[in-house]
Amino acid sequence: MDWRALAGLICLALLSAHGEVFRLPTANTALFEPGGQERFFVGTVGKPWTSGTFGCVRTDGWQMHEGLDIRCLQRDKRGEPTDPVMATADGVVAYINRRTGLSNYGNYLILRHTIEGMEVYSLYAHLREVRADLKPGQEVKAGEAVGVMGRTSNTAQAISKERAHVHFELNLLVNDRFAEWYKKFHPGERNDHGDWNGQNLLAIDPQQVLLAERRQGNAFRLGTFLKAQTELCRVMVRDTNFPWLRRYELFITSNMVAEAQSVAGYEIALNFNGLPYELIPRTASETKGKAPVQLLSVNEAEYRKNPCRRLVIKRGNRWELTARGQNLISLLTF
Repeated sequence: MDWRALAGLICLALLSAHGEVFRLPTANTALFEPGGQERFFVGTVGKPWTSGTFGCVRTDGWQMHEGLDIRCLQRDKRGEPTDPVMATADGVVAYINRRTGLSNYGNYLILRHTIEGMEVYSLYAHLREVRADLKPGQEVKAGEAVGVMGRTSNTAQAISKERAHVHFELNLLVNDRFAEWYKKFHPGERNDHGDWNGQNLLAIDPQQVLLAERRQGNAFRLGTFLKAQTELCRVMVRDTNFPWLRRYELFITSNMVAEAQSVAGYEIALNFNGLPYELIPRTASETKGKAPVQLLSVNEAEYRKNPCRRLVIKRGNRWELTARGQNLISLLTF
């Protein structure tokens, strides 16, 4: 029996719940076991397992880690990982990078999923290999093997055998015109991955998603989960036509005043990673000032808890969007 067939049998045996949206991408299920985190996550060199989780977990809370680093379960005679990596949900191959020198992620794969009518993208990085027959546009099923765990990367410090893992992400796509935006605002800079540049993917916490789904079963709704994010800040943009509005309509909150009149812009709530999870249409009479982008408010408690994306900064008694924050809004509304 080859590794793809074996992976399918493992996945079917471990993950047979009805109504399941997402599955673990490997046979490592320690995430769901009491006290199992240390057997599930791989930390960075000299750091605890928590540095392999999602969020502001690196460099004393000032470096973002956008996925989960999942520990291997099986190795070959040379000590290299051999775990099959499997699709977290039914989907379509969106992008494959088989040139390890082009990315910190080494060999990696992105799948596009349609969940509750919205596009969600899963990413699997540091693979020893992506399945040879896979190509963009090809359909895959949840639990289907798509690669083999490895430790490929182009970073100066290689991933050791001991730290071999799959880096797993769940993302939303910011803008399908990313390549155009990048060329305009970063002229002369390389963009090796087109619209699949990491800047164009906004990550959500896979651990929270997987655990919430396990607790709630068939009652779990990804849209409800995403709309319950903690707010970092709120901005006003004087723009009424950008791709996020069409791709993620469920984040738009009704406003009877704007529906009766004309929409002049959107009030947008962002979580600490910059995810625009609430957009409220506003009329000209509901907005103040004429600036194309205005920072309306900041949740200081959330900023202190999760500062690593550096989207806002306090100067004296006044909060401002940083260059990173402005860059995100520019891309969002391009």
